[in-house]
Amino acid sequence: MQDQTAQVDDLRLVALPSAVNCAELFVRFTLTEWHVPQIIDDARETAKRMVLAVIATVDEDADPTMITVRLRLRGATAVVEVQDDRPAPRLVVPRSLANKRAGVETLPGSRQLIWCEIPLPGGMDATVVPLPRRGTTRAAPPRKSEIDEAVDLNNDVMQRILDGLRRDDPTI
Repeated sequence: MQDQTAQVDDLRLVALPSAVNCAELFVRFTLTEWHVPQIIDDARETAKRMVLAVIATVDEDADPTMITVRLRLRGATAVVEVQDDRPAPRLVVPRSLANKRAGVETLPGSRQLIWCEIPLPGGMDATVVPLPRRGTTRAAPPRKSEIDEAVDLNNDVMQRILDGLRRDDPTI
């Protein structure tokens, strides 16, 4: 089994009470997209508790701060992370997560990250989770006639603008 991250997705939110619902929707959507519906409820509740823990430490009189909610597939676990962008926020793992493998790490710049691991179902490993296919789709190059029309249109528009400016200036 590998412990390298096989997939990661994140969402940046303003640390306000509305972030709780957004985080829950993000977790539900991402785990559905990753085809791991068995852990949605557990991961959603975990993210909710972690975001609430961060929001509880935010000073309401200060400028709003940003948080990042991140999901990561690594080894036999899904990791829920909430990163607080404030310097030295003094976060602690919520008591409701005491029976789980969770912790708080201090990042560069004195920011903090709360994390919690959720086991993947049935001995599943991150390398066998059917992840979504996101190919690089590129728009077809414009046809030559479209380029010529765009150039003519731009030149025509610019000429009308210049003519209009000259009419307003009596010295020209």
